[in-house]
Amino acid sequence: MVFMSYLIILLFGLVMGSFINVCIHRLPRNESIIHPSSHCPSCERPIRIYDNIPLISFILLKGRCRFCQAKIPLRYPWVEFIHGVGAISMAHQFSLSWAALIYFLFFSSLVAVAFIDLSHQIVPDVITLPGMVCGLMASSMVLPPGFMGALVGLLVGGGLFYLIAILSVVLLKKEGMGGGDIKLIAMIGAFLGWQEVLITIFLAALLGSIVGLSLIVFCGRSRSDPIPFGPFLALGAVSSLFLGGEILKQYLSIGRM
Repeated sequence: MVFMSYLIILLFGLVMGSFINVCIHRLPRNESIIHPSSHCPSCERPIRIYDNIPLISFILLKGRCRFCQAKIPLRYPWVEFIHGVGAISMAHQFSLSWAALIYFLFFSSLVAVAFIDLSHQIVPDVITLPGMVCGLMASSMVLPPGFMGALVGLLVGGGLFYLIAILSVVLLKKEGMGGGDIKLIAMIGAFLGWQEVLITIFLAALLGSIVGLSLIVFCGRSRSDPIPFGPFLALGAVSSLFLGGEILKQYLSIGRM
């Protein structure tokens, strides 16, 4: 029974990953995620059901469209795989509960934001604005932060980033934080609460600095070249969701020394 439960959860995650791929492709283009049905972006031929099986179809088709032989981006199987792993991880961490389902949907929104930001350097309002409302509602009914914790998390996350944006314009005469990132961290705070949102910001800044310096040193990138921050916030949020309590515990134990 346990094996069958996890198998169903895995399949659900893979199917959700397939849907999120549609969102990643269509939302930046302001296209409907419902109509038309899945089709090849190159030849626009509808994708048959048996060619739309998560992971398996990509392997059987050898990463190419059945009709025009255009390459299918590796993003598609990666997003499906990430969702499969994410679904299993949520079930393992939070058991079979409403919290696990809500956190998985939150996880899916973060994956969508990360890949859209990587490709288009935008964080869609259609994800973050409803996400704030959903985070507040879910926290007030199911999630650990509670309504007040979620509200404080939203205000702390969004407020800090808004302050950084203002100071960057005033002191540095340039944009230091995009509006999309402000809304994204506010959404994260609504789901995780104020403590975890601070951990998210710390981890995102640390990861962003490491990647940024690596690109400068090894890839010849300039400090002025923009680097999307959404993926780092998404990764920081997922890390905080699973490890935030332990990170906070270790931090407090160091403070007592």
